[in-house]
Amino acid sequence: MSTANPQPLWQPDPARIAQARITAFQAWAAAHHGAPADGGYAALHRWSVDHLDAFWKAVTEWFDVRFSTPYTQVLGDRAMSGAQWFPGATLNYAEHALRAAEDRPDEPALLHVDETHEPRPVTWAELRGQVGSLAAELRALGVRPGDRVSGYLPNIPQAVVALLATASVGAVWTSCAPDFGARSVLDRFQQVEPVVLFTVDGYRYGGKEHDRRETVAELRRELPTLRAVVHIPLLGTEAPEGALEWSAVTSGDTAPVFEQVPFDHPLWVLYSSGTTGLPKAIVQSQGGILVEHLKQLGLHCDLGPEDRFFWYTSTGWMMWNFLVSGLLTGTTIVLYDGSPGYPDTGAQWKVAERTGATLYGTSAAYVMACRKAGVHPSRDYDISAVKCVATTGSPLPPDGFRWLHDEVGEDLWIASVSGGTDVCSCFAGGVPTLPVYTGELQAPALGTDLQAWDPAGEPLVDEVGELVVTQPMPSMPIRFWNDPDGSRYHDSYFDTYPGVWRHGDWITLTGRGTVIIHGRSDSTLNRQGVRMGSADIYEVVERLPEIKESLVIGIEQPDGGYWMPLFVHLAPGASLDDTLLDKVKRAIREHLSPRHVPDEIIEVPGVPHTLTGKRIEVPVKRLLQGTPLEKAVNPGSIDDLTLLAFYEELARERG
Repeated sequence: MSTANPQPLWQPDPARIAQARITAFQAWAAAHHGAPADGGYAALHRWSVDHLDAFWKAVTEWFDVRFSTPYTQVLGDRAMSGAQWFPGATLNYAEHALRAAEDRPDEPALLHVDETHEPRPVTWAELRGQVGSLAAELRALGVRPGDRVSGYLPNIPQAVVALLATASVGAVWTSCAPDFGARSVLDRFQQVEPVVLFTVDGYRYGGKEHDRRETVAELRRELPTLRAVVHIPLLGTEAPEGALEWSAVTSGDTAPVFEQVPFDHPLWVLYSSGTTGLPKAIVQSQGGILVEHLKQLGLHCDLGPEDRFFWYTSTGWMMWNFLVSGLLTGTTIVLYDGSPGYPDTGAQWKVAERTGATLYGTSAAYVMACRKAGVHPSRDYDISAVKCVATTGSPLPPDGFRWLHDEVGEDLWIASVSGGTDVCSCFAGGVPTLPVYTGELQAPALGTDLQAWDPAGEPLVDEVGELVVTQPMPSMPIRFWNDPDGSRYHDSYFDTYPGVWRHGDWITLTGRGTVIIHGRSDSTLNRQGVRMGSADIYEVVERLPEIKESLVIGIEQPDGGYWMPLFVHLAPGASLDDTLLDKVKRAIREHLSPRHVPDEIIEVPGVPHTLTGKRIEVPVKRLLQGTPLEKAVNPGSIDDLTLLAFYEELARERG
């Protein structure tokens, strides 16, 4: 992919640069901590990774992090894995998330929106009161620091209250969305053995009610460590026998008591996609998440008390945890519980309009779906408050950038971001003071020593390499659950380059400091020694109106050959005839490379995804190599298991 110097799609005007919080931070850090006053973001980033201790100390001071006992140093042991951040310090994440209640009690902390698209506010005072009441009830139930508390909940205010109450008592939060089946939930929760389960009776999606009471009953049977179940009657049903009512545990008028815990005390457990084997149970710390999210949301996302932060997500995806952390910056967060495209494709823009969102985050797939459906956001909705549209989940193709620029606004800051559940943050993404180039992420994040490496561990510029992080980040996992010797954690990130985090993505760092993401390196397409990311193929193929979605796999064959099929899920009314076959091949040949024209183009009934919406390439590759379904994939991690039968049958036919 060319990284020649094009014209930016967008540049922030001088007023936006002057008003950005990152501009004020740089001037302050220059005066107090030796950061460079000149040289803009590039100089600030260089300083943030060359002087890691000074940078993170500056972050804690700038955001007034409340240490109840002081730290002895910023970074003790610097080794990865196992870096020790702020040893000696104690604090509480929930205390920081609720600080705005002190001076803005009657302003909205949360705006809850369902498929009626009617926002309902929860004030800072109400949120603080419910958290205090629930935290007291958890303590009364015997929940102690380190105990696990779980939620089988949609993106509703009760989920935020439960997370913050859990953190208040020093317990460890973990959640799944209610569209997860029982097996998927148990694969996650059984690993961490929760003592309390918060659950709904069902949820609404796509205009329909989905009753989950049988699933909840199965969870209760299969989680023997549960001491209490709290019932949230979203569909209006009675609490099952032995369960507590949500209203009963949140009605007390109790000021929250915030357990002061060590900086590296566990805050929550997140789960990897887990397409094979059990999902990785990733543990992140109260302090690490606090300082990382203050930096990311306050400086990179430019969020503050006057903002409204909407990201389309579910409680089963790290972006929900990231969204909740918007409270750390005093921002009003928007919780949308419903289908991303109900009653029509423009639904998310309607939510942005109704809530006055200033930063609206969504998936690259949703942007491309809007483009294909002919949605016109700025014409059909009043989204004048939206200053930034951010995307993640997969790389935003160049056509997506251009569509946002043309259809949302020419003065729109487009922040394509890339990170991972593993750090619950971004390695690279938005910077409010930098230009936006089509198809590129603006820059590596502050405090993130992001590099592209070749197989020998040499850094690359303007060439595709492995995404590595060469110094620790505070939100890196403190460990995996049930990984006593740390071997699974080590093998996940540090086995390729000892002591250096290898994430598993192909990236290009350009000479002008931007970042291009090419897709997962474990599903790289390697034709005649030329590597290409699957995301590059999808971007070209899915521009064609006849292609709804695609999946490309590269398979090394025993005879030294290489078979590269492209699976296409066609748009309604389209037919995979010779004309379309030729069109697809020509698009790849002209826009990418003749070497990466697929060996076969095969129509499929659908493309399988993880429960968080990522295409599953490696398990499909294993199926096509003859691995039995039960060994190739964890069935509970897939959105539609029936789709995999097609690939399994194809493998059988091919022998």
